[in-house]
Amino acid sequence: MAKGFNTRPSVAGGNMMSQIAKLQEQMAQAQEEIAKETVTATSGGGAISVTITGNQECTAIKIDPELLTDVDAEMLGDMLLAAVNNALESSRKISEEKMAPFTSMLSGFGMGR
Repeated sequence: MAKGFNTRPSVAGGNMMSQIAKLQEQMAQAQEEIAKETVTATSGGGAISVTITGNQECTAIKIDPELLTDVDAEMLGDMLLAAVNNALESSRKISEEKMAPFTSMLSGFGMGR
């Protein structure tokens, strides 16, 4: 047998594996929480609202009926686009905030950004 070769896993290695398993469990829980989150963004002074989940799925778009009598199609499209983009940005921020602790931990293991 080669000098210094140990066939048994070290206690530190086993501890690291349990830490990684715990981290994976916590990440899965955080991802479930993110999926349950919703954000709503508005545009046109509240005439349009868009609701998006933490998984960035659009669940609702509401348009004030009075807006439809006074706006052209291009302006309506611009307001919808603004509301959707704002909601997506808010959704991404929620995800980044909830996942930040895991990103920094993973970078400590050489796996993060």
